[in-house]
Amino acid sequence: MGLFNKAKQAAEQAAQQMQQTGQPPQQQGGDGYVHVQGAGPIDPAVFGGPSTASVANDDPIWEPINGISLQDYADLAKECQARGVNDEAGMITVAQEKGWTAEDTKAALDGWVARMGQSQAVGQQFRRFLGY
Repeated sequence: MGLFNKAKQAAEQAAQQMQQTGQPPQQQGGDGYVHVQGAGPIDPAVFGGPSTASVANDDPIWEPINGISLQDYADLAKECQARGVNDEAGMITVAQEKGWTAEDTKAALDGWVARMGQSQAVGQQFRRFLGY
């Protein structure tokens, strides 16, 4: 029986118990969740979302994109926010003032957003760099 079938079966049993007794089933820990032995948290990457797995500091996902690090991208985003710039074209213009090429900036903007879509760790680090 697969993991999802076990979870479905456990949920059905919990629903039956609640119908019969009028009380939610007593679960280990009393947290209100139906626990299935062998089932743990499911990484959203399984369904095409960003992974919740931790990422090592030397993982290639942290490598700069065309010379633009995640810190650089966050600094650019903060500067653009302070200046009221809220579109990609404006961000590229501000980046050019820093000496970055439009092509490198576009690659970095697209690349860092894609990496955030692969790993929540990247998005969390980006928000830390922004000061959130």
